[in-house]
Amino acid sequence: MACIRDERKAQASRGAVSKVPRPAQVEYAAAAVDALATRAANAGDDDIAGQNRKHARMSQRQLPIILALGTTQTLAWASSYYLPALLADPMAHDLGISSNWIFGAFSASLVISAMLGPRIGRQIDLVGGRQVLSVSNLTIAAGLVLLGVSQSVAVMAIAWLVLGIGMAMGLYDAAFAALGRIYGTEARRPITGITLMAGFASTVGWPLTAWGLAHIGWRETCFAWAAANILIGLPLNFFMLPAIKGAKQAAATAEKPHLPLDRTMVLLAFVFAAVWTVTGAMAVHFPRIVEATGATHVEAIAAGALIGPAQVVARILEASVLSRFHPLWSTRLACLTHPIGAAVVAIFGGAAASAFALFHGSGNGILTIARGTLPLSIFGPKDFGYRLGIIGAPARMAQAVAPLVFGLLIDVMSAKVLIVSSALSLSALAALFLIRAERRPD
Repeated sequence: MACIRDERKAQASRGAVSKVPRPAQVEYAAAAVDALATRAANAGDDDIAGQNRKHARMSQRQLPIILALGTTQTLAWASSYYLPALLADPMAHDLGISSNWIFGAFSASLVISAMLGPRIGRQIDLVGGRQVLSVSNLTIAAGLVLLGVSQSVAVMAIAWLVLGIGMAMGLYDAAFAALGRIYGTEARRPITGITLMAGFASTVGWPLTAWGLAHIGWRETCFAWAAANILIGLPLNFFMLPAIKGAKQAAATAEKPHLPLDRTMVLLAFVFAAVWTVTGAMAVHFPRIVEATGATHVEAIAAGALIGPAQVVARILEASVLSRFHPLWSTRLACLTHPIGAAVVAIFGGAAASAFALFHGSGNGILTIARGTLPLSIFGPKDFGYRLGIIGAPARMAQAVAPLVFGLLIDVMSAKVLIVSSALSLSALAALFLIRAERRPD
């Protein structure tokens, strides 16, 4: 009997549980789901916070190198690439030759720089940028001293060839390769940072060169820039850039990598050659072109002064907003700005020269960054310096001949030469639409 009573009590107990209203069961389940969701959300927030802390630590570690490389890049550009604009005429006068000889030697230095690009990039892949960029300061200084003591065309030409070697080792491609070697796929932000600083190279370099030309002469100005490379550039590159562990051993045992010139490599080389042709031409002929559209000489000079600030603003935009997207999209956008500016000045005439300068400068500012970030995002950091040298070689050669070619075209076409420059930019845009944004496997 006792067993029967216990069994009845158990059945009553189970019945009581089963008679719990169904809405209450649903509430219990909902409460449990809410608790799990809250935990998951807190875990997600913790992950995001952890990522933000990691990103902040990375940014703090990057900042000293960005500041150092930004300074040395500003110095390297100011003391090499931007010199002929102000020194060509007084140099030619002293040597008793036409300034065309100076610009011809300068163009030859750019060709030398293009030819050495892949080899320099490969060396940075092996040993890092510290050694290469430090030697670049010594080489640029040697070229400047040789330029300062030159008394003949032959010595002047040799000086520019030495400077061409220094530019191959010390300008953007080498700096981008160094950052790729240090940070790998995280190099986009540092690349943007150093171009943001070096965007002021002409803003800083031209006034200093002009002051030196007016007060101490062009030869002593070359010596002063050489001293700056030794006293400022060399210590920053040598002491601020990290040494790569096992670099000597890696260099001794390394074999030359085989990088197939596939469709994407060829397209990227064409893109940067096309846009750098436009950049090289505008750097020399911008005032002349906008004057042909009806602008006065004062308006042309004032408009040209806006190109530098436009580049800097565009690079700030790249660092803040456009960094959320694949570099392919910002590069496509940059290829559109020059044709848009050309259309504006064609419609409204010389009065719109400033608008043209803003459009052209903003696109050029982003394209400088894209030259490093786009190949990095597509191919990754493996053999990045070597690949960058191969892709950039046609662009450097195009940049060398662009001033001469466009000078001849302007004599024939006048302001209609903007049709040619816009066609080059649009052809680069078309090529970019043939490139996929996916990361290639290493």
